Amino acid sequence: MDHPRFIIEASEAESMAKSSGLTLPQLLPSLVRSSQSLARAPISKFQVAAVAVGASGRIFIGVNLEFPGLPFHHTVHAEQFLLTNLALNAETQLRWLAVSAAPCGHCRQFLQEIRDAPNIELLITDNDDPSFTPLSHFLTHPFGPHDLLPKGVPLLLEPRHNNLTFSGDYSPCSDNVLSNGDTPMISQKLKFAALEAANASHAPYSGCPSGVALLDSQGKIYRGSYMESAAYNPSLGPLQTALIAYVAAGAADYDGVVAAVLVEKDGAVVRQETTARLLLQEISPQCQFKAFLCTSAD
Repeated sequence: MDHPRFIIEASEAESMAKSSGLTLPQLLPSLVRSSQSLARAPISKFQVAAVAVGASGRIFIGVNLEFPGLPFHHTVHAEQFLLTNLALNAETQLRWLAVSAAPCGHCRQFLQEIRDAPNIELLITDNDDPSFTPLSHFLTHPFGPHDLLPKGVPLLLEPRHNNLTFSGDYSPCSDNVLSNGDTPMISQKLKFAALEAANASHAPYSGCPSGVALLDSQGKIYRGSYMESAAYNPSLGPLQTALIAYVAAGAADYDGVVAAVLVEKDGAVVRQETTARLLLQEISPQCQFKAFLCTSAD
């Protein structure tokens, strides 16, 4: 059985549009309905899909994820999934976006974290007369990075390195199991994958980057980086972004995650360990989990 696809490569996207007599933006609404079936919404039963074209010409898909038994703030919105999907695949710009329902205020705010957000062309497919309209029409007086950050600071989707490191002598090339009583699945390779994710984290408001690496039963690793919002509450935790990577790779059940590592900054005022542990205990109770602290090399 084919895995669900969350990316359509540029050449295929162009071919699909051409065969339908459409431009790439015009193709997006036709992909929204089928993409809704990829959502995991066991609580609301309300499946949301967001489909976008990046600067590379690739098409990206995002859907909502809900986790029964947990507070709603653990939920991943489709637009958050979408932006994480772009970030995981080194796509630095979003041009056109089609969604199955009008973005909530939470998502309109989260979209402000990317460069030139007001100019994103947005189409809502359940409108009577759907057409692309700039995001600025839907959030007329935005509060965002421009209110809090100096010019030149990398925004969400833009490359960064947070200069985090572990103290002590560890080799990122080693896949040996960590010593000193650490759980069997937690290897050096998994630990350094989480550090890599933390170094890519978008945390300009708190200065508390963090990252998660997940290991599945097939030995594959999935990375996720913390993503902050200028409005704080829409921020997306590193475990959620790692789970997006896991779902986007075609994983079926969350209990396929057998080990997880969180890396966060020593002395951070925003900590991820407690909430990450809670989420993992609910969705994959047998998952081995460990948190490590790092320091800034600056």
